[in-house]
Amino acid sequence: MGSACSRKRGQLVQEDDLYSARFSKSGSFKWLLHTLPRSNFADVQRRAQGPAPNRCPSLVELCVAKVCKDINMYSDLSLLPRDLSQQIFNELVECGCLTEASLGAFRDCDLQDLTWDISSQDICLGDYPGVTDAWMEVVASQGQSLLSVDLSCSDVTDSGFNLLKDCSSMQSLACDYCDQISEHGLKTLSGQCYADSTTAEFAVSCFSNLTSLSIKKCAAVTAEGAKAFANLVNLVNLDLERCPKINGGLIHLKGLKKLEKLNLRYCNGITDSDMKYLSDLTNLRELQLSSCKISAFGVSYLRGLHKLGHLNLEGCAVTAVCLELQAKHLGAPNFTKTQICAIAELASLVLLNLSRCGICDEGCENLKGLTKLKALSLGFNQITDACLIHLKDLVNLECLNLDSCKIGDEGLFHLKGLIQLKNLELSDTEVGSNGLRHLSG
Repeated sequence: MGSACSRKRGQLVQEDDLYSARFSKSGSFKWLLHTLPRSNFADVQRRAQGPAPNRCPSLVELCVAKVCKDINMYSDLSLLPRDLSQQIFNELVECGCLTEASLGAFRDCDLQDLTWDISSQDICLGDYPGVTDAWMEVVASQGQSLLSVDLSCSDVTDSGFNLLKDCSSMQSLACDYCDQISEHGLKTLSGQCYADSTTAEFAVSCFSNLTSLSIKKCAAVTAEGAKAFANLVNLVNLDLERCPKINGGLIHLKGLKKLEKLNLRYCNGITDSDMKYLSDLTNLRELQLSSCKISAFGVSYLRGLHKLGHLNLEGCAVTAVCLELQAKHLGAPNFTKTQICAIAELASLVLLNLSRCGICDEGCENLKGLTKLKALSLGFNQITDACLIHLKDLVNLECLNLDSCKIGDEGLFHLKGLIQLKNLELSDTEVGSNGLRHLSG
């Protein structure tokens, strides 16, 4: 048995706090991009000396440090080995020393990645100040060698984005918070090229190799703009978080049969009617639906997703009470018990978030068969001690959140058999020391 954690209500993480100010596209925040601390050439030289004082730097490390220091002396690095030019490029970005002028030296260098993970810190071209359409010609000149690029938070417009159509080997693309890209610009993703240049019979999407696409908080992702995703048949990961105008556009995702991860958090225009287009995505393993306007009727469309392991429904109205109100006031069809208990059929779930869903004790009965669950969040719901008896058979449970629920000492007695439980959140509950003894005993 692990530890129990209790926090004050004031310590709850606010959703808006999860996003750094540097990702804001408000003009008043753009100065942060230029004032964030970055390393400099002295740091590059220190890395070239190696992690230990007596370590002799390698020839490659010395070469990278020297070229970075004198980058303004070079106009063309295309004759260097690709891995060497890639390292030089990465160092310049990390040090904040890449400029539009120095970028020109990397034209036709066959760089593969314009997004990196260095020392566990993401270094993204999109997080880099001053990236505009003028940079995109050099980016696109990498051609078939380019495998991944991140343009997030940049000022790239439709014209610059369109240049990527010649990079048909690309596997990963991120353009989060790019508010200069319109619906018309997104059509670049659906553009066609030909498998055989001598015939037009085998037209395919120029981005058919794309497996990961992230377009967070983009006004261009509307019901019309979402048509651009329809031909991306190899997508495995799609992130459309904070795209509130996508309602009506999920119909264009129904052919993405390889999709395993779909993030629709805070797409608060999505309703039950949109959910039916996800019912055939049978390879889905993770689905994020926080704060969407869906009820248990919408969740019922997920019953056939037997591989679904992570489901986040925080803030969604999935209770029977909400369903009855919809049926009465909105003319919705009658809801069956099967539809209300749709979550109970998702037997592969490992992580389930039902915080702030208005769930009561009766609703928790539908969770008792989800024996593969390792993490369950029921915080901020109207549940009492009676709910916890339905959780006693979730023997694989490691994390349980009951914050701000009407739970007391007696309720924890039902959890004493959960020997895998490591983290138990009990903020703003009525649990005292006597209740915790049930777990320790």
